[in-house]
Amino acid sequence: MARPSDSRQRLLDAALDLIWTQSFEGVSVDQICERAGVNKGSFYHFFPSKSELAVAAYEAGWQEWKLQYDAVFSLQSTPVQRLLDWGRLIRKHQQEIAAKYGRICGCPVSSMGTEMAGIDEKLRHVCQDLFERDLRYLESTIREAQTSGTAAPGDPHAIASSLQALTIGMLQQARIRNDLSVLDPLEESVCRLAGIPNPSR
Repeated sequence: MARPSDSRQRLLDAALDLIWTQSFEGVSVDQICERAGVNKGSFYHFFPSKSELAVAAYEAGWQEWKLQYDAVFSLQSTPVQRLLDWGRLIRKHQQEIAAKYGRICGCPVSSMGTEMAGIDEKLRHVCQDLFERDLRYLESTIREAQTSGTAAPGDPHAIASSLQALTIGMLQQARIRNDLSVLDPLEESVCRLAGIPNPSR
């Protein structure tokens, strides 16, 4: 029998997977419990609602993703290399998920945020917060690239926001078309938008 801590983690993992690959409204508590291998009583022991579980699941997912972000955006790498590696990380992750589920799943944050922004304020807020965390990595990298002269001048926050919007849009198109090749020009597009005409590692 799974320990309580194991049951909670299984619920977090199951919720993130199911909400991402299906939708928040389209997934029931019963389905989450079945995927996690726990009973409904255990679910309500840890979480008062599906919404609260989703908030916790996306926060836990970010903590795992942050480890990869910290490696990609390490100060030991040049700003240009960080942006290139960021694009490669995104494409690699989509490839792995597509291999696992048989289809492109896009961005989990934008998918839930788009679905629930006008319905559940807690879920809207967690998606906004996750985007802002992502943005800080990009903004600091753009600022450093401009300082070093490898990127054209401009408002680092505005440029980082544009990079984020570009990437989310490409991920949504890849999901709609169910075609990974949509992401092939991601790194080149990111560097061009960042004002880096001839990116090199």
